[in-house]
Amino acid sequence: MTRSYKITLLIALYMAQGLPFGFFTLALPVLLREAGYSLTQISLLSFVALPWVLKFLWAPILDHTGTRRAWLLGFQLASIIGALLLTQADPSHGLMVLIVAAFAFNILAASQDVITDGLAVRMLDTKERGLANAIQVGAYRFGMILGGGLLLSVFARTNWQVTFVCMAGLLAVTVLPTFFLKETTTTADGAKYSASDLLIGWARRLMQPGILWFAAIIFLYRFGDQMVATLLGPFLIDQGMNKEAIALMKGTVGSATSLFGAVIGGWLAYSAGRRTAVLTSGIAQAASYTLYIVAALGMGGVPLLWVATICEGVIGTMATVALFTLMMDASDPEHAGTDYTLFASLVVVMSPIGNLSGAAVADAVGYAPAFTLGSILALLGTLLVVGMLDHKPVPARIEQVWRRAAAN
Repeated sequence: MTRSYKITLLIALYMAQGLPFGFFTLALPVLLREAGYSLTQISLLSFVALPWVLKFLWAPILDHTGTRRAWLLGFQLASIIGALLLTQADPSHGLMVLIVAAFAFNILAASQDVITDGLAVRMLDTKERGLANAIQVGAYRFGMILGGGLLLSVFARTNWQVTFVCMAGLLAVTVLPTFFLKETTTTADGAKYSASDLLIGWARRLMQPGILWFAAIIFLYRFGDQMVATLLGPFLIDQGMNKEAIALMKGTVGSATSLFGAVIGGWLAYSAGRRTAVLTSGIAQAASYTLYIVAALGMGGVPLLWVATICEGVIGTMATVALFTLMMDASDPEHAGTDYTLFASLVVVMSPIGNLSGAAVADAVGYAPAFTLGSILALLGTLLVVGMLDHKPVPARIEQVWRRAAAN
C-alpha cells in the first residue's frame, strides 16, 4: 500500500466511526436537555457505549478470522442501512428508541474499530505512530464535527428524517476507500487459530506481563477528563445558549480546533518523545478546565465560553493522541486488533464511570465544584502516570520507547 492510500483509508474509517458518535454524544444530549431531561437522565446515554467496553470479547475473532476488507465493508454498509432505518423512527415516543439506536450504532462502530486499529498497528512503524495517531484522532474528530455540529444544525432547520438521510449519505462516502483494500488475511503471518484460542484469546492477552499495570495508567490519565466532558453540552444549555449556537461553538468550531490539536499532539509524540507528550498534554488539559470553572462562577460570559471550547478542543486532543500513541506502542503486531482493543475498551470504561460521577456532583452541588474536581483529578492522574512509567515502563514494548524519550 502506498502512504497516500494508507492515509486516505485511515481517515475514511475513523471518520465513519466519529460521525454517528458525534450525533449521539454531542447533539443528542443538547436536544434532551432542551426537552427538560435532568443531567442524571442524560448521563444514562453513556451506557450505550457498552459495546466499546465489551468489544474485547469478540476482538480475537475479528482479529484472526476472515479478511479485513470483508469485515470493514460489512460493518460500514450495515451502518448506512441503520441510518436509513432511523428515518422511520419517532423520537417523540420517548428515550428508549434513541438508546436502542445509539446502542446498535456503537456495536457496529466498535467492531469496525477492532479491524481498523489492528490494521493501523500492523501497517505503521514506530516512527509513524505519533503522526498516524494525529490522523486517527483528527479524522475521528472531523467525523464528530459532522455528526455533532453539521447534523445538529440540519436537525434544527429540518427534521429527524432529513437528518438521518444526510448521515447515511456521509457514511456512504467513507466506504469508497475500503473497496480498494487488497489485504486478504486478518493476521500478520496468515496463522490459524482454534475456536478455543479465539474464545479466550482476550484473556490470554490480558494476562501478558504489564498489561494490568498499563490498564491502571489508562484509567488514571482519563478519569478526570471524562468527569468534565459529560457536562459541557448541558452546561452550555444552562448558560442560555440555543442549539444553533452550541452547534457552531462545540460541534463545529470546538471540534475543528481539535484537528489542530491532533497535529500538535502527533508532532509532539514524534519529535519530543512519548514522555514529554504525555506529561505536557496532561498538565495542559487539566489547566484548560479552569476556564470552565470561571465560567460556572458567572464570569466571562459567552466570550469566555468560546475561549474555553477552543482550548479544550486543542489541548484535549493533544492528550488523546499522546495516550493512543502509547497504546499502539504497547500492542503486539501479531495480535494488534486484540491488544489495542483491550486498551481502547479500558479507555471507554472511563466514560460511564466518569460521566455518572461528574453528573452526580454537578446535580448535587453545581457545575463549578464538578469542574474543579475533574481538573484536580486530571492533574493528579497525569503526574501519577508519568511517575509510574518512569519507575516501571511496561509492557515490554513501552520500556524502550519511554526510556529513550525520557533520555532525550
